[in-house]
Amino acid sequence: MSDRVDTGSDRIAASGGLSVAADLYEFISGQVLPAAGIDPDTFWQGAASIIADLAPRNQKLLERRDELQAQIDTWHTNNPGRPDAVAYTAFLTEIGYLEAAPAPFTITTPGVDSEIAAQAGPQLVVPVTNARFAVNAANARWGSLYDALYGTDVIADADGLERGAGFNELRGAEVVIRGRAFLDESFPLADAVSHSAVTKYAAIDGAFSVLTDTGARVGLAEPTQFVGFTGDAAAPSGLVLVHNGLHAEIQIDAHDSIGATDEAGVKDIVLESAVTTIMDLEDSVSVVDSADKVLAYGNWFELMQGTLAETFTKNGQPFTRTLSPDRVYTAPDGSALTLHGRSLMFVRHVGHHMYTDAIQDAQGADVPEGILDALVTAVAAMPNIAGATALSNTRTGSLYIVKPKMHGPAEVAFTVELFAQVESLLGLPALTLKVGIMDEERRTTVNLRAAIFEARERVVFINTGFLDRTGDEIHTSMLAGAFVRKAELKNQGFIAAYEIANVDAGLGAGFPGKAQIGKGMWAMPDLMRDMLVAKIGHPKAGATTAWVPSPTAATLHALHYHQVDVFEVQRELANRVPAPVDPILEIPLATSVDWTAAEKQNETDSNVQSILGYVVRWVDSGVGCSKVPDINDVGLMEDRATLRISSQLLANWLAHDVITTEDVLASLRRLAPVVDAQNAGDADYRTLISSDGVESLAFEASRDLILLGALQPNGYTEPILHAARRTAKDAALTLAGGRR
Repeated sequence: MSDRVDTGSDRIAASGGLSVAADLYEFISGQVLPAAGIDPDTFWQGAASIIADLAPRNQKLLERRDELQAQIDTWHTNNPGRPDAVAYTAFLTEIGYLEAAPAPFTITTPGVDSEIAAQAGPQLVVPVTNARFAVNAANARWGSLYDALYGTDVIADADGLERGAGFNELRGAEVVIRGRAFLDESFPLADAVSHSAVTKYAAIDGAFSVLTDTGARVGLAEPTQFVGFTGDAAAPSGLVLVHNGLHAEIQIDAHDSIGATDEAGVKDIVLESAVTTIMDLEDSVSVVDSADKVLAYGNWFELMQGTLAETFTKNGQPFTRTLSPDRVYTAPDGSALTLHGRSLMFVRHVGHHMYTDAIQDAQGADVPEGILDALVTAVAAMPNIAGATALSNTRTGSLYIVKPKMHGPAEVAFTVELFAQVESLLGLPALTLKVGIMDEERRTTVNLRAAIFEARERVVFINTGFLDRTGDEIHTSMLAGAFVRKAELKNQGFIAAYEIANVDAGLGAGFPGKAQIGKGMWAMPDLMRDMLVAKIGHPKAGATTAWVPSPTAATLHALHYHQVDVFEVQRELANRVPAPVDPILEIPLATSVDWTAAEKQNETDSNVQSILGYVVRWVDSGVGCSKVPDINDVGLMEDRATLRISSQLLANWLAHDVITTEDVLASLRRLAPVVDAQNAGDADYRTLISSDGVESLAFEASRDLILLGALQPNGYTEPILHAARRTAKDAALTLAGGRR
């Protein structure tokens, strides 16, 4: 798919009284439904029935959120400061915020693909609106360890090992040393022989065999790790091994520029890396109208068809990137071995709070966007679900959907009902649509077991996410008092308790062998050495997956799953006594707000710079996720979750007079030129404040996200962002002579 101009005001009356944006209607009726074998009138009439039933119930759920928040605000107003744990828990129970946990149960989700049920490994999240990123992410199932080591700061740029314009032989030699060390650790040879001593790799009589520099011939210490090869057995071009459920391929080519310098002819070690990928319709995209939805849905449709491709220019030459085929090897017994060539794809929908005018009901009201997401992503995936496409995603006939920003068990139950109705409309077998529950809102965290219970026949995923979870923490407790500074939030007790409770809930519900327990994103894509040190904590905590920001990061994070047998960790943790809810409810308020003026300005400036840097790209360029330099010029992955925490923290400080409105405005004006300078390389960039003092839409949106942050439902950023982006698109259309 390519970007399409929004022609907007053109609408089509569909069956059931729906009014649908013409471009969306034409895409669904003209491309998606014929591929699925669904009659358009049947689809639209069924969609209208689902909307008529579920849209009012969706609204009731949002009203319940507001009702609970109002009660919590009143309680904190009457009981300022850090609450008494007993009194606070009693209050939350009384109003129905805290719900009774269900009796012990085990999930029964059927037909789960092995990437979710049986493999532990990295998970990518990628904006589905960017075809190139989406194809790269799907293909990141396999990644070059040599490239990941050579091209990142894992190897320090010092002592003659610096990266430069040409190939650094010393750095390359260090890569080989580290590659052999990985093989020694994960695939040790018999008799304590090191892979660094190997002069020839082979597959002899169905077994992995090497010749060493002493002339000795040895095999693997654990022979069953060898699962296949390519080429001639005596002189293979590739040997495939497996450890902790993840594969690695030793690639051999003595004529390759790297292999020619290696005594054994090894040119690379390719790791099974991003086992799963989330194709995102939510936080990492900027989707505000029907044209944007068509682009997003179109890329998802082509991913499911196996046809998505992207042509781009590199070094002056055109390249077309397509989805990788499966990888075929010869097994030790001579039979064919096929390994999946692509990451198993989830799709992440928007939350219940999102509404869209791309489709309106019989009364002319905008429709919950999550209902539209469920309908379209499911029907677009039907040929793949049925096994009728050349490149499969699922082998079990399932569609995996991540549902974000649900507040508590009732909202999970609503999602389950929505999926059931979509299955019924499309004629899919019951429980085809699986659900991933993002544990990122406090009401879900403290009721997670009950939330999982509501989806016990469909759930395939829970995870934690520091940023949204903390943004919701701040908004929920906005009136309790001033929060600690952002850098201190990760070290607060509620976060540690939350991370542990999430794993305990998954283990207690029988997730091992059936569903993923996930952890959040590493947000510093340039700091891979730090990631290798820190992110091993995720598999050690019992998480079978964790988010990474790039295919390269996926390959490096895959090393952790070789170092840690997550399923063994889960067995060890299974009998851990679950922690009580009280620590999760400890509000991270500052013990004192007597920060110096310089400290307050530093905190304000740091958050303001982050907000401006992200919002200017979102509003003006429609970029929903990007690497934004922070105030110290360190590139951080920013999306709506990072925006939510930054804006809510400053809104909290405003509410408690730690800073003033003038402090915020001064910071915005001070940091605008800094952000402009950081974007100087973008020819299409529009300055945040013009030379004659006119503030841009992005500047105004950034300001409103802070000054009006306490008033935003649950602290979400979408109302302000979407309004600004739509205004920017309308202005661009007017200049181009188009119309919405």
